[in-house]
Amino acid sequence: MAQHTESGEKLPSQTKEIWRTFWILLGITALEFVIAFTVDADLYKWTKVGIFIILTLVKAYYIVGIFMHLKHEVKSLIWTVVLPCMFVAWLVVALIVEGGYIGWERLFFIGK
Repeated sequence: MAQHTESGEKLPSQTKEIWRTFWILLGITALEFVIAFTVDADLYKWTKVGIFIILTLVKAYYIVGIFMHLKHEVKSLIWTVVLPCMFVAWLVVALIVEGGYIGWERLFFIGK
């Protein structure tokens, strides 16, 4: 069933854009598998972690932008979605860092 606007004109099909996004996501996922199984984990641990974080953010951009239609929205709506997510991610990182610090504090200073 075709989608129509209020004026009655037919909207263009977005299947081409969806398939292009699918192939991009498939390529990024294949690249992640190649990196996971070929790069030495002991020698390049933090390099692999950094690459995976960057590739995951790229995949999240495509998923949110294309499949959740956020790419075609107004900028204020995009910021009302993205900004709280950034604060939640910052909160999780801060809690992990502080939690690790408290563990080290107890281990080295209180235990002596």
